[in-house]
Amino acid sequence: MQTKTADPRCRITLGKEFANKTFLFEKTSDNEMKLELAAVIPQKELWLYQNRGARKAVAEAIERLRAGQFDQSPPDVDREESWMEELED
Repeated sequence: MQTKTADPRCRITLGKEFANKTFLFEKTSDNEMKLELAAVIPQKELWLYQNRGARKAVAEAIERLRAGQFDQSPPDVDREESWMEELED
């Protein structure tokens, strides 16, 4: 455990390994707090992380691409468009 002192503007340095990182901050009591490294998801992409089926489909597509498995026929735009209309914004 290290001792850190807040500067006059209430800032504490964490060290270079934490530069440009995002944290969740929780005040757990009057004399204690918790910092946890966090990742931020853009609001418009949040649906993907909340939709297990969509996440699975994307993961499977990425695996097929990594394996060099590409569709030989062009996409069915009408079918894809109807599927996309079913998704919530």
